[in-house]
Amino acid sequence: MPRLSIYIIRASLIYLLVGMAIGALLLAQKALPLYISLWRFFPMHIEFVLMGWIVQLVIGVSFWMLPRLPGNVRRQERLVWFGFIGLNVGILLVSVEPFFPALSFLGLGGRFSELFAMVLYTIHVWRRVRPFGDSV
Repeated sequence: MPRLSIYIIRASLIYLLVGMAIGALLLAQKALPLYISLWRFFPMHIEFVLMGWIVQLVIGVSFWMLPRLPGNVRRQERLVWFGFIGLNVGILLVSVEPFFPALSFLGLGGRFSELFAMVLYTIHVWRRVRPFGDSV
């Protein structure tokens, strides 16, 4: 497994752990109302589970499993590194936006960062997606 896939999958598992912990707190809040401000963490919970866990897990596994180009290489791996960093920056920006209402541009900047990451990853894998049995 490539080192980059290991980093991406580990990051996705960290997001799963934190996202589920936040979800457990929110669920406990429904049963035993302790601290009403916990609901400000709901967007963070959704962002961590959807973008942090699911999307990153798909990216990490697909980077590893998709067929390589001839010569057994993954070209433009730097694009995936930048995409990985951009995706995580975007997730964090979107997640902290509810805590800073005056800085509403954080969410928009985070979404653009996530979009940029997806475009970079798509550019990287475009040539690697091909029909089964098809060589180059």
